[in-house]
Amino acid sequence: MAMFPIPVLGFAAFSGTGKTTLLKKVLPLLKATGLRIAVVKHAHHNFEVDQAGKDSYELRKAGASPMLICSSQRLALMLDYDQSREPKLHEVIDFLPLHRLDAVLVEGFKSETFDKIELHRPAMGKPLLAETDTNIIAIATNQPKRLTEQCPALPRLDLGNAEQITAFVITQIEQQRQKLQETCNVG
Repeated sequence: MAMFPIPVLGFAAFSGTGKTTLLKKVLPLLKATGLRIAVVKHAHHNFEVDQAGKDSYELRKAGASPMLICSSQRLALMLDYDQSREPKLHEVIDFLPLHRLDAVLVEGFKSETFDKIELHRPAMGKPLLAETDTNIIAIATNQPKRLTEQCPALPRLDLGNAEQITAFVITQIEQQRQKLQETCNVG
């Protein structure tokens, strides 16, 4: 299991299952508890967050890497890789201001080794990731009765109940925080 400097919890699912939709419901609930949460989202395509013609875009295209742009309301860091390769989660997390965060939620990176909640909709006809991924710690589904025989030891969460999922996330963050403190105290 990967060790991160702060609690990290993933949401893993096939495309179209509703990871972003769920996170949009859970994040305000987590924020209301006072938790400071970052999200790391994996994209499968070449994407642009900057616009051609803008100074930051032109400077990045001219060779600035990383390119950081900030204003009174936001900061954006753009980094172009020298070689095209999939980033590793621990490398991406290193760019976050960890001293300002309580936890990181991750959308994607499902092939990496870290705790994840699987989102599963049986109607999509996709297999359960938990059958092959031992890092899945719970399954959030819209049809829990259809999954009673598959992965029976894993907790079932109601995909339509953001409050229940938020409570589970908070518990996982606390458990990871305790493990991190124990690890620091041992060393």
